[in-house]
Amino acid sequence: MKQLTLVILTCLSLQFSTAQINEFGLYLGGSNFIGDVGATDYIAPKQLALGAIYKWNRSPRHSYRISLIFTELEGIDKNSDDPSRQIRGLEFNNQIIELSAGVEFTFFDFNLHQGGFVSTPYLYTGISATQHDNFYLNNAGTLVKEDTSSIAWGIPMVIGFKTSITPEIILAFEVGARYTFTDEIDGSVPDAEELASRSFGNLNNDDWYTFTGVTLTYTFGKNPCYCGF
Repeated sequence: MKQLTLVILTCLSLQFSTAQINEFGLYLGGSNFIGDVGATDYIAPKQLALGAIYKWNRSPRHSYRISLIFTELEGIDKNSDDPSRQIRGLEFNNQIIELSAGVEFTFFDFNLHQGGFVSTPYLYTGISATQHDNFYLNNAGTLVKEDTSSIAWGIPMVIGFKTSITPEIILAFEVGARYTFTDEIDGSVPDAEELASRSFGNLNNDDWYTFTGVTLTYTFGKNPCYCGF
């Protein structure tokens, strides 16, 4: 994690030195989990999600983007529409830290230097790395910690809408699902191989989670030249 932080800071320092416009701000929203424990609603923010976001607007139609978001994922079988899960009655919570990097594509030109009001829908995708604690659920349905943590790699799939409030302030609303390459976030598959007998649920489906929220960013830097991009 320390090495990853150093790489991020180095990349940001390189971006700040270029003659492109930058955005930096806050993310505020909610999260919900989709897996083997709890409800399976795709968009149902329940837990607070907080973070920071940075964008380098490479052209009026695309930006490079990095975000760091903290939240707690929660699953409660009794809140599910599935009768079998309601009877089972399992539940979990898992604090996560997600680092995501990728490219944001706008539907229309989003040129902050043309003057006046600008707005556009957008799509974002890339790669995410999510740190989470490892645990399993025993026969009594009690959460047992493994005292280890893992990194879950994933793919963010985000759709949003952004608009300029002032020439320097950008407000955006977005909904983003994260498909992860792990089935361990909800404890249905323990991390330790010797606990493999504790696995349950659909082992062919990995875990998902969704962020729903807003970003408020401040723009700074020299006016970009978008020629040739």
